[in-house]
Amino acid sequence: MPEKKRAPRNQTLTVARDEYDKLAKKLFKPKGSERLALDNILNKTVIGDTLELISSMPDEIFDLIIIDPPYNLNKDFNGLKFKSMDNESYVAYLRLWFPDVVRTLKPTGSLYLCGDWKNTAALQLVMEENLNIKNRITWQREKGRGAKSNWKNAMEDIWFGTKHGKDYYFDVDAVKMKRKVIAPYREKGKPKDWEETDAGNFRLTHPGNFWDDISIPYWSMPENTDHPTQKPEKLVAKMILASCPEKGIVFDPFLGSGTTSVVARKLNREYVGIELNEEYGVWTEKRLLKAELDKSIQGYSDGVFWERNTLAHQKKNKKNNNDQNQPTLFNN
Repeated sequence: MPEKKRAPRNQTLTVARDEYDKLAKKLFKPKGSERLALDNILNKTVIGDTLELISSMPDEIFDLIIIDPPYNLNKDFNGLKFKSMDNESYVAYLRLWFPDVVRTLKPTGSLYLCGDWKNTAALQLVMEENLNIKNRITWQREKGRGAKSNWKNAMEDIWFGTKHGKDYYFDVDAVKMKRKVIAPYREKGKPKDWEETDAGNFRLTHPGNFWDDISIPYWSMPENTDHPTQKPEKLVAKMILASCPEKGIVFDPFLGSGTTSVVARKLNREYVGIELNEEYGVWTEKRLLKAELDKSIQGYSDGVFWERNTLAHQKKNKKNNNDQNQPTLFNN
């Protein structure tokens, strides 16, 4: 594959010609109607079509499933094109594979299904048919210039569901957020439910279902790739930390550039990912190698998620106090 030339400060992932073949050898390519035993696919990037492979996978093996399917839009995924269709046809497309994906989820497992305003009604329908819906998360996807004759599309949905209504894993303490305190309240002269630091006043809060603390990957971020619909590592980290125990297994049937697998590795979880495009699979393998050397996740530090533009200031403050062991992070 041709190597792309980047500006010196551009950190978008590139794969050199001499490393492509080496990385491609790490990919798992099923042969014919081969059964996909867990031992063969664990911590692997599986190259193939989920619609064809999912029926070959065992029942109830995954603790968490994260799905970022093709939205109902015309989109070119590195030469593989998805065409927009009417809502009824899109629902039929989802029903081709979604029930079989749910079959691979453990009884105590959770599933997150991503979408936008155009396909979210269809996603809700198939979720209701197969799972117990626990919540709809909306996250602020602030990117693009917008449209002259419509509201800028700056939000996406994530449907959260479980196999059983009450018996499922959820660790709320693992996904708390560090927020700036605008009007600090004191009791007997001392901070109440917040902490005072050199970098500002902060409060540790429970997570809500509106996520406004996430930046879309861009050229100066180490996690950035050329994938057209790449999800941020911070977004995926919230789902994994909340809904998958350490050493649990995360499955992504539409892996793309590998964010789910990469974040799972960084957070000490096992993973399985299926991706149709080999080049995206190679990108995933390079990102996984980089994750062995750098397990930092932008905007997540010290066991909490930070608001946008607060963690970088905190890190800078620590650096000024001669804490040289902290990794350099960009605005989160």
